[in-house]
Amino acid sequence: MSITDKIAAKHLGKKNIEVLQYNPELLVAIPREDNRKQYNIFSDKLDFIGWDIWHAYEFSVMTKNGLPITKLIKIKYNCESEFLIESKSLKLYLNSYNMMKIGQNINDCLDICKKNIEKDLSNVLKTTVVINYIDNNERIDIFENFRNIIELVDENNLNIECYKENPNVLRFVDENIKQEHYLKFDSLRSNCRVTHQPDFGDLFIYYKSKKHIEEETLIKYLCSFRSEYHFHEECCEMIFKRLFDLLSPEDELFVCALYTRRGGIDICPIRLTKNCEFKDFSALIDVDKLARNGVKQ
Repeated sequence: MSITDKIAAKHLGKKNIEVLQYNPELLVAIPREDNRKQYNIFSDKLDFIGWDIWHAYEFSVMTKNGLPITKLIKIKYNCESEFLIESKSLKLYLNSYNMMKIGQNINDCLDICKKNIEKDLSNVLKTTVVINYIDNNERIDIFENFRNIIELVDENNLNIECYKENPNVLRFVDENIKQEHYLKFDSLRSNCRVTHQPDFGDLFIYYKSKKHIEEETLIKYLCSFRSEYHFHEECCEMIFKRLFDLLSPEDELFVCALYTRRGGIDICPIRLTKNCEFKDFSALIDVDKLARNGVKQ
């Protein structure tokens, strides 16, 4: 068992116990370095910038007079942080607010909780964490120009047999000028590295390059995650790194995974090159907006 697995196993795979009072000690930080070093990703010299975006759909607390409040919380922190938060620990921590009575009124209660959550997460992750409550029901689709990659190939010619991460299947052809590619893969599946429960998501890839990655090979590569065991953030970085290494250093690349919520929480990692001009994702990292793509989110 790796160091990461040992740390994550504090809560994962164990029987849930109802937490009846606020407890920030439930939070568990996972070092990013353990997985990154396997793929020649160096935290002191990252090839990308990005954020980890979380949506907690079931946050609930009470005012001092016992009035329940339930909100959707959006959480954001930078991928340059040394740690990521383990999802079950975040769920247990947020659940520890459920029976807490605090604040003279709704606004007072939510303001206190916001400050506590930002402080507790920032302390455990050793970085700045920003959260907000999402009240607007409008869903912003930031990926409407992305094409489903399956529609770009003849599925009858696909023969997929490898379901362990395999970058060797990737192929490209050279073109005369740089072309923009907007791709969506709606069948991304990986598995939790500790509990082995499946995680499903939609993956979005934008790249601008003279190299045209053959769609059939990209589909095969993305399908090869189907029997992998990694956290969501790790999968996004692995995919980014493999494509980054395939393209030229000056090319633009953007990779975003919108995972389906599990246990009332979803995770949406974003990674992109520093020169990437695809900026339409801004709503996704705006803690005042709910930017989701489809029914699975």
